Amino acid sequence: MPRKAAVARKTTETDIRISLNLDGRGDYRIDTSIPFVDHMLSLMSRHGHMDLDVQARGDIEIDYHHLMEDLGIVLGEALKKALGEKLRIRRYGEALTPMDESLAQVAVDLSGRPFLVYKVRVPRGSVQIQNMGVSLFEDFFRSLTNNAGMNLHILLHYGRDPHHIFEAIFKGFGRALQSAAEIRPGGRGVPSTKGTL
Repeated sequence: MPRKAAVARKTTETDIRISLNLDGRGDYRIDTSIPFVDHMLSLMSRHGHMDLDVQARGDIEIDYHHLMEDLGIVLGEALKKALGEKLRIRRYGEALTPMDESLAQVAVDLSGRPFLVYKVRVPRGSVQIQNMGVSLFEDFFRSLTNNAGMNLHILLHYGRDPHHIFEAIFKGFGRALQSAAEIRPGGRGVPSTKGTL
């Protein structure tokens, strides 16, 4: 059975609907009203071989923070729902991903215990892409981590161009997540001595 989930969240600040299929082909339809974020989520979907539909609006005339944080919340909830009881998954995934002059490493543990390690330092003068602060990507990944119940480590080894830096990160996250969520051939139960994740 395909592992799918659909989650919606509507507040006075944002209106978000996300559908996710972990066993997809990397097809995506994404409209967050922030073109660069659309691009990043598309990369995550394609390189993670997961189908992703994201329709989101927020009070971006005030700031991008509410929308970025809530996107992480809803994507995390969808991921947790799609994983279900996590039977026979690999649990761990890791990806070292280059993008031209940038190199990012992402490691995932679908442990049920949220923890984010985010070591991404962009070069001076690269604090924004278009008019969005790149610090908001940390808020996005923290919300995603907390709501998916995952352990996530994101390390930028080096990079110059902020577009390339975050492209390496999102491609790497998709690849690491796909590996961690993959069903182990011949596996049984959950990959934990506790018997639950």
